[in-house]
Amino acid sequence: MVKVTYEIVPHDGGWAYRFGGVYSEAFPTHAEAVEAARIVAAEQQVGGDDAEISYQDEKGRWHEEYTDGGDRPETEVVDGKNHFPPAENAPGA
Repeated sequence: MVKVTYEIVPHDGGWAYRFGGVYSEAFPTHAEAVEAARIVAAEQQVGGDDAEISYQDEKGRWHEEYTDGGDRPETEVVDGKNHFPPAENAPGA
């Protein structure tokens, strides 16, 4: 299973969550950044519908794959010393 970790970090004079080198918007407080990251983490755990996916690779070949809408990553929110659970009241969670 894939694990997605959102890290709370200082950013643009405030706080943000970061995943894979990409930053969220800046929040005025650490607590607001944590809450936003907890909501995003919870939304990542909401399953969707099964689907067929078609995509073209860098060599121009087309591929088709089946995706299970219930295959969701494990998520966590960290700030270097604390771990925060995903929000329970996130939309769709």
